[in-house]
Amino acid sequence: MTALLKKLALIALVITFSAGLASAETVRVAFAAEPYPPFTSPDASGKWVGWEVEMIDLVCKEAGLECVYAPTAWDGIIPALMSKKVDMIMGSLSITEAREKKVDFSMSYFKPEAVMVGAKSMKFEPTPEGMKGKLLGVQTATTHAAYAEKYFKDSKVKQYQTQDEINQDLVAGRIDATQADSPAVADFMKSKEGLACCEIKGAVAYDAAILGRGVGVAVRKGDDALREKINAAIKATRASGEYQKLSMKYFGMDVFGSE
Repeated sequence: MTALLKKLALIALVITFSAGLASAETVRVAFAAEPYPPFTSPDASGKWVGWEVEMIDLVCKEAGLECVYAPTAWDGIIPALMSKKVDMIMGSLSITEAREKKVDFSMSYFKPEAVMVGAKSMKFEPTPEGMKGKLLGVQTATTHAAYAEKYFKDSKVKQYQTQDEINQDLVAGRIDATQADSPAVADFMKSKEGLACCEIKGAVAYDAAILGRGVGVAVRKGDDALREKINAAIKATRASGEYQKLSMKYFGMDVFGSE
């Protein structure tokens, strides 16, 4: 190949590469603005870290998307998607019938178990009968708040903006118990305060209509192209083993669940 042909080939390669970069789709990814360790939380420098932050990076890379983090108040996160302030939600959002009326979901990429955590000094079952008369803390606008409304009518239910606030009140004895996804309370249960005050009372009875069919990525209704890119990317992280490696790093187990 002559020097001229080599130069032309190099120019063509650069143009092709640049065009690929320019064509990358920019997507605003929403998750809760409130710290939700070990999924999403800002570190000391303000950088967002956690299992779900790294999952966002993995999925976006596999899907060829240029993703921008868009932390959003939890109780306004679905309205933000519907009003096009963000393009997708990837923040431990359970796939429920109520939410499917408003948004479309990808396949599930995480299937948590809902558990009850309570003071060690109190003995009770995580059932409506066991919780009768007790003060239960749940995070607002979550499946757990909806579950408490349906099943714990004889309990006193207090809603909070963040799980951290709930944990603090549990340690202080201002509430008797909290219901949350098991990985969401894992760090708390390993902390000095959590070990001293509390224990997992058990899993609550499963209700798919309220607790959902796992956690999925939410997109706007009819945005099938983006949803299919995400589905393919989730499957690719499983096939490559990156998903399993990330799950072991944060949870010591594969949290994908059955397909």
